[in-house]
Amino acid sequence: MSIKIGYARVSTTGQSLETQLAALQAAGCTKIYQEKLSGKSTSNREQYQAALDYIREGDVLIVTKLDRLARSISDLWETVRAIEQKGAALKVLDQPLIDTTTKEGKLVMTMFGYVAETERSLILERTQEGREKAKAAGVKFGRKETITPEIAQAALEAFKAGNESSAVIAKRHGLSRASLYRLAKEAGIKREN
Repeated sequence: MSIKIGYARVSTTGQSLETQLAALQAAGCTKIYQEKLSGKSTSNREQYQAALDYIREGDVLIVTKLDRLARSISDLWETVRAIEQKGAALKVLDQPLIDTTTKEGKLVMTMFGYVAETERSLILERTQEGREKAKAAGVKFGRKETITPEIAQAALEAFKAGNESSAVIAKRHGLSRASLYRLAKEAGIKREN
């Protein structure tokens, strides 16, 4: 038997969920998940995740406003896909066109999905262009090199001399012992201690 599942959220603990809860109950929700948490990310919202886990085939997830569920079209699209994969639907009370229980609502969500995919492609494209421009301008990506040639040479000379332990040499030169051993291996230097 399918059921209506509500999800209510406010951003801060000082805000009230009462209005949303009343609207969800009036819409026929028999189970309501609620939380007081910022909506910037869906990954840290435990009740949101619990609602998605609970949904079964034929169920409808209902929210009062779109921003209670998602902050971007791509977030919304990911949520809709997760719901549809379970054979369930989504309904937003203040946005009658966002109702995947209807043909019209499915059409609207298909358009949102297209916009989300296009937005994602454009972001990736712009990011790649920016990277290429930065590389052309001489910007180096990745972790900064912490072992300068001078540090490596001094550490290897001390290591090769064998007068100090590798732990002392590594510490003095700001290296880990693993880095010191890696440098020594690359340079073909072996020693017993």
